[in-house]
Amino acid sequence: MLSLGLWALLAFPSSAGAGEPERLALRVGKVVTMDPQNRVLNNATVLLSDGKIEKVGPADSVAIPDGYKLIEKPDHWLLPGIVEAHDHAAGSMRDLHDYVYLTNPGLRTLESLVPEGDDEKRARAGGVTTVLMIPGSGNNLSGFGTLTKLGGDSVDEMLVRSPGCLKVSQAGNPEGYWYGVGRAFMYYNLRQTLQKALAYHREWEQYEKDQSGKKPEFDLFWDDFRGVFQRKMIALVHTQWYQVVMSTVDMMAKKLNIRTVLGHSCFEAYQTAPLVVEQGDVYVCEGPRQLHFDRRQRKIMGNAARWWQGGVRKLSVNTDAPVIPQEELPYQAAMACHYGWKPYEALRGITRMTAETLMLEDRVGSIEPGKDADLGLWTGDPIDPRSACELTVINGRIVYDAQVRREF
Repeated sequence: MLSLGLWALLAFPSSAGAGEPERLALRVGKVVTMDPQNRVLNNATVLLSDGKIEKVGPADSVAIPDGYKLIEKPDHWLLPGIVEAHDHAAGSMRDLHDYVYLTNPGLRTLESLVPEGDDEKRARAGGVTTVLMIPGSGNNLSGFGTLTKLGGDSVDEMLVRSPGCLKVSQAGNPEGYWYGVGRAFMYYNLRQTLQKALAYHREWEQYEKDQSGKKPEFDLFWDDFRGVFQRKMIALVHTQWYQVVMSTVDMMAKKLNIRTVLGHSCFEAYQTAPLVVEQGDVYVCEGPRQLHFDRRQRKIMGNAARWWQGGVRKLSVNTDAPVIPQEELPYQAAMACHYGWKPYEALRGITRMTAETLMLEDRVGSIEPGKDADLGLWTGDPIDPRSACELTVINGRIVYDAQVRREF
């Protein structure tokens, strides 16, 4: 007969929000910091306290204070928690697809977050700690996404920022909306929606600047757009073919000055790399397709590799989870490398670069003092499919431990 303690462990093996953050000391074989200096420290120690990274350095220079739990893994790699910029699996899927109109500015994903879901537990076992939870792509503008941690017993504990992005879909799925709208009307409808939102923002901006005239009426329908036009929030745009990328860059990044992230951007979209480089402030989050058969050259191309070869450096990959299981984001990066991308850049593309893409680089994406204690302890390089994540920490709490219960 199972003891009560063992039964509780098996029934609730990965509760992420129980108790306060621990004081942890991780002494490991290699720390890949992903900091601006790209430091890689062999035989190093990282101290965590109060949910933050306290100290990072060579093991012989970092003393471990009393009261810290020591985790010693001399053959393991310690990396920042992995960040995903295109996720649909951190909450209730049935609530993400409310395709009422072709553009739905008032919809948000915050209300659909579900703490401690099965998909989240599996993602943590793959070292993923932070995701952008976005609406679906069946309509042209599907609302606002939510930046969330994959640990916490409540939505408040999970929440990083809401709204976390504007979600737009250009071509593909939204072209089939209702009776089939086609691209011309899709572009027209999106543009007129954004122009209405911009007019609302400018009216408030003028009032706040000089406090003259009548105070504008607050409108919840348009107010979240203000962060988009202030460039405090990204617009994540579901794009695919190169024609769609061209239209997105021209309309949203160039003419409306929106901080634009090109999601998917697969098939032959990499042909627009010169346009994206010229624009300068556009990020590419490619995937989940990592290869494309180029009929002009009659050979298979690696999508991320071709973006990189075209000069795009603000580059990451995505899973579109659950299209690809969230925990397989490192495998997506590995596939990108198999087809020509660079392994270190791919590793940076699922940590530090994704954090920058989501405007979270002050909190996550690298192992630096003061940042959130979000870490993954791996048997080796995460880009190597033979490696496994054996310990995941979010906000200083151990949320996955393969020695307690291996997820897969």
